[in-house]
Amino acid sequence: MEKSGFTCAILTVSDKGSRGERRDTSGPQLQSQLTEARFQVVATAVVPDQPELIRAAIARWVDEERIDLIITTGGTGVSPSDRTPEATRELLDLEIPGIGEAMRMASFAKTPNAVLSRGLAGIRKESLIINLPGSEKAARENLEVVLPALHHAVYKIKGGAKDCAAC
Repeated sequence: MEKSGFTCAILTVSDKGSRGERRDTSGPQLQSQLTEARFQVVATAVVPDQPELIRAAIARWVDEERIDLIITTGGTGVSPSDRTPEATRELLDLEIPGIGEAMRMASFAKTPNAVLSRGLAGIRKESLIINLPGSEKAARENLEVVLPALHHAVYKIKGGAKDCAAC
């Protein structure tokens, strides 16, 4: 399949995963979906549930490597260590509430626990950042909801001039 030209990175946020006590399954699943959708996955990493490490990885990918789309998986629930949205929010120039809202609405049709998901999305410089849940199933399903809009979103964030209806 032809590449879109847009780059992507996947950050798995997991204490156990970072210590090698749990195999990351959501990251590889997301990589497969994004590759199939013509994104070029150029970086992946696993970090513990520590806001400073989450921020450092995202900031490096955006500010230094200029990656177009950053996807995080994990740390979006209500457990005491779940702080991915807070770490992400501190980096954003602009939030995009509709992405998180769409994911929660679609998930709620499958489980009432979707109301506990706190993932958010937004823009830093010319990069789109999206928080997804940590389970492979929830990450896959949430990405499926927003994936059809991501190429256009990145295009517009980078200054693309075509009207939304023309793309």
